[in-house]
This record gives sequence, C-alpha cells and structure tokens, in this order.
Amino acid sequence: MTGRPIVVVGSINMDLVVHAGQIPAAGQTLLGNGFQMHPGGKGANQAVGVARLGWPVEMIGMLGSEAGQGETGQGETGRLDAMGQALRSHLQAEGVGTDGVGLADAASGVALITVADSGENTIVVAQGANACLTPQWVEQQADRLRSAGMVLVQLEIPLETVLHVARICAEAGVPVMLDPAPARSLPESLYPLLSWMTPNETEAAFYVGESQRESDCDPAVVAATLQGRGAAAVVVKMGARGAYLADAEGYAAHVEPFPAQAVDTTAAGDAFNAALAVALLEGRATPEAARFAAAAAAISVTRHGAQESMATRQEVLRRLEVL
Repeated sequence: MTGRPIVVVGSINMDLVVHAGQIPAAGQTLLGNGFQMHPGGKGANQAVGVARLGWPVEMIGMLGSEAGQGETGQGETGRLDAMGQALRSHLQAEGVGTDGVGLADAASGVALITVADSGENTIVVAQGANACLTPQWVEQQADRLRSAGMVLVQLEIPLETVLHVARICAEAGVPVMLDPAPARSLPESLYPLLSWMTPNETEAAFYVGESQRESDCDPAVVAATLQGRGAAAVVVKMGARGAYLADAEGYAAHVEPFPAQAVDTTAAGDAFNAALAVALLEGRATPEAARFAAAAAAISVTRHGAQESMATRQEVLRRLEVL
C-alpha cells in the first residue's frame, strides 16, 4: 500500500504486565497469576498498529542508553540499553521506520500494568527516555513531519514537545490526531491545531471538568466542548459501548461496538487511533473509517499484550465482512 506515511511522535516503553483476579485497591496486596514483558508505549503501539494495517509509518521517539550515560542523539544499537535494543528491534521487525528514534541520557521507559480477569487494567508509566523527547529533537525531524499524511501524538511525552509538533504540522497543513492520554491540562493554543482529538471516557471526564464523573459524561457534550475549544473533530472512545464521533463537517453519531470477549483491554484505544488514521488516509468517509477503527479495537481486546494485539488488515476486513 502506498501513500504519504503516518508519522507517530510518542512514547516507546517496555510493558511489565501482571495478571491478577482483580485490580488491587489502595494498600491491597494481591497474588498475581502470571507475568510477561511486552513492547509497549502509546506511541509505539500506534505505530505498530498502523504497520499491521499495511500503511507506511515512521516513529519519532527516544530510547534509553546503557546505564543512562549516552548523549541525547541518534545513537547506535550498541549504546542502547537492553530494553532499548529489544524495543527498536521489535519496531523494525514490524515494519516501522526508526530513523527518527534517538538515544537519551536515561533508561528506556517502562509501564507497570495490572490486568484483571475481566480484562480491565491499570497502568503506571515511568517515562525514562520518553521525557527526553524534546522540541529540539523534533525540530531535527521536522521534514518527516512535513511529509506525513497524518501525525499521531499522545501525552506520554513532554507537553511542550506535543505543542511544537502540532505547530510544525499546522504550518505544513498536515493533520494531527491527539490521543490525550494520560489526561492533563492542555494549553488553549493547542486545541485549534488538532484535526482529531480522541479521549476515552475517563479522559473525557477530565477535559469537561474535574467535577464530572466518568459515568455522568454525555459524549455529545464532551465533543461539543472540545470542538468549542478549537479541535476540528472528536471521538470519545467508550470501550464496550462503542464510540461517539463528531467530525469537522457536522456529522455526529454513535459508533456501535463489535462484540468481543475481552481478555486484555491494554492498547485497544491505540488500535482504534491507528486504524482510524489509516482509514481516513485511504479516503474512507468518516462513518466508515470509525467502523474500521472499532473493528480493529474489538480484535485487540481479545488478545494479551499491547503491540502483539494489533490487528492486521485482513483481520479487520474479515470482521467487517468485506473480505
């Protein structure tokens, strides 16, 4: 498949996953029933999701150096720490371009994930090298951004870097899709630079006001609020209840979910964003693109792990009953 590449600017982590009967409460110790290490990070997850769907994709990010003593820069494989070597090799094996991935004076990022038997999860991220993804490094990669068909970005990297990416893309006319996770206060100047903003329900509750509870959030109100701040289009991802989409042309609708037996919801939102970006660049109409994304997310939750759970194009088309 040919087309202007999707460029993902974001985190690259190693996920340390413990499976347990339930999510522990504060102060509670539980015995887990399994442990795995998986390549992760919201940025890398989305990049792999794009690659699995057959669209060209490049990654801009940071990995850690041996003993955290490297200088921030491009780096060579021999200077990456052990996790960094594994993470870069995995991205390359999946078909993700890594020339925009640099070497940081820090350890590679990790995420501590607990997955309950229900498939629900909690995640704590230690940023490590991801915190070293600076506007200066992004500026060195500006030509990659300007040549992209779309740029995907998240909030596991410094906020000033996200803003700098959005400004470069706005000047070049390149659409930006922001996955606003983990939720944090955003500068008002960022919203008008966004072509798409894709919070889940928890993040949506944060962005419409901290007094709102997740269960109280009307997705139509969330979309209208975020569009009122300047975001051109909004998708509120609602897990097993599907999604709500409001695009820049005034189309708004609930996106029905695909039935799925969830075993691990980690990275389902990343699968959705990757597939939505690909579908839009293929020229699919907004409702059709959203269905394509919902199918990819439904496949993701039936598998353990983050990047391992990403769907292929053939799997998504079969789920859509097109192939």
